[in-house]
Amino acid sequence: MPALQPPLSTALGLLMVAFVVALVAWALQLMQAASDRREFSLMLAGCMVCSAAVGLATVMVLTLTGPNRISSRALWLPQPVEGPGVSLDAINLPWEGSLDCLVDPARCPDLRLS
Repeated sequence: MPALQPPLSTALGLLMVAFVVALVAWALQLMQAASDRREFSLMLAGCMVCSAAVGLATVMVLTLTGPNRISSRALWLPQPVEGPGVSLDAINLPWEGSLDCLVDPARCPDLRLS
C-alpha cells in the first residue's frame, strides 16, 4: 500500500490532532462534572475518554512516522553515499589466532607446552 502524499498526510495529521484535543477537552469536562456532582461514574467515563485520546495519538504517531512513510519520502531526499554503521574489521578479538594453536600446535611456535 503506497504512503499518503505529504499535503494529504499533513492535513490528516492536523485533523487527528484536533480530534485528540477535542477528546481531551471532553474528558476534562466529564471529570469536572464528576467532581462537582461527586459521581464516580463520570470520573470513570472521563478516564476512559482520555485513554481513548492517548491511544488515538499513539496510533497517529505510529502511522504518520512509520517505515512506509519514510520510504516514500526517500524518493526526493538525497541518499547517503554510505549507510551508517560500524565496521568490525579493525577490531582484534582476543581469541583470534588462539583457536588455530589449539587445533594444530605446530602453527604456533611461540606456544610452549609443558
